Parts: sequence; structure tokens; C-alpha cells
Amino acid sequence: MTISFVKIVAFFVIFSTGLLSSCAEFKEAGRTIGHTARNVTREIGHGTRDAAKEIGHGTRRVVNSIGQETNDAAKPSPDDEQ
Repeated sequence: MTISFVKIVAFFVIFSTGLLSSCAEFKEAGRTIGHTARNVTREIGHGTRDAAKEIGHGTRRVVNSIGQETNDAAKPSPDDEQ
């Protein structure tokens, strides 16, 4: 009966060691996937932010140029003042 108990304990120790090493591999794979997803998401966010910023700057330039043209058109010409 003690030999069976020793075999069971030995099997449990070997099985536990194998289980722990496979858990470490799963943990490392999960960490790699998580960090990759984080980095990709960050790059997408930064690209979106930069694109929105450029669109905003371009829109501001267009609005300012239209406003400037409108102000120039609203001013009386020097010929009209005489």
C-alpha cells in the first residue's frame, strides 16, 4: 500500500511540474498577445489623432482664407471713394 502511495505522490509531483511549466508558456503567450494588441491600438489611436489634427488645421486655413477674401471683397475699392 505504501508503494502505491509513493507512486501517486511521485506522479502528482511530476504532473504538477509539467502543469506549472505549461502555465508559464500560456502566460508568456498571453502577455505577448496583450502587448501586441496594446501597441497596435496605441498606433491606431495616434494615427487617428494626427489625422484629425491635420484635418482641423486644413479646415482652419480654408475658413481663414475664405474670411480674408470676404473681408477684401467687402472693402470699397479706392476708385469708389472718389
